[in-house]
Amino acid sequence: MATLTPEKDENIVWHQHVIDKEYRAKIKQQRPSVLWFTGLSGSGKSTVAGALENKLAELGYHTYLLDGDNVRHGLCSDLGFSEQDRRENIRRIGELSKLMADAGLIVLSAFISPHRSERQLVREMLPNGEFLEVFVNAPLDVCEKRDPKGLYKKARAGEISNFTGISSAYEAPLNPEIDLLTGEYSIEQLVEQCLVQLRAQGIIQAD
Repeated sequence: MATLTPEKDENIVWHQHVIDKEYRAKIKQQRPSVLWFTGLSGSGKSTVAGALENKLAELGYHTYLLDGDNVRHGLCSDLGFSEQDRRENIRRIGELSKLMADAGLIVLSAFISPHRSERQLVREMLPNGEFLEVFVNAPLDVCEKRDPKGLYKKARAGEISNFTGISSAYEAPLNPEIDLLTGEYSIEQLVEQCLVQLRAQGIIQAD
């Protein structure tokens, strides 16, 4: 399996085309960005990211939502759930998110991504201000009560190994750009909290 930061061949050079990120962003009338939703399984990452994408679409913005389960059907279908494979999964998603931002999109990436070092790696792939860490902040007991996929039950029974929050650690963000308390607010309120920050960052236009 490839390492998290593989060596690059010096003979491979990035080709800069005439149509660039600035042009793509201009015709979309938005600032490219990557919103990285991180949190425990069951915290509501995909739910909030999906609701936010719906709202952004209503407002006329160009987006793409990358979901943890979906990418494992194709791009990352060769990866398992070992520590090394999970790190490689995040590296690939980071590279994909970077390319989508280069296309001028607002990218919403919803992944547990349990380690700060992995999230920092993705942040460093992008220009300053283009990566927003969104902490979907729900306590373990709340996530376990929700358990929408029955994964916590299986993890407690020993049927799933390396399960984040149970047998594998989760490192919560220290200074996320957006901190969403999903156990305390409605989806509509959480989406509005995201929109406020996106406007403040100049990613979308103010009302």
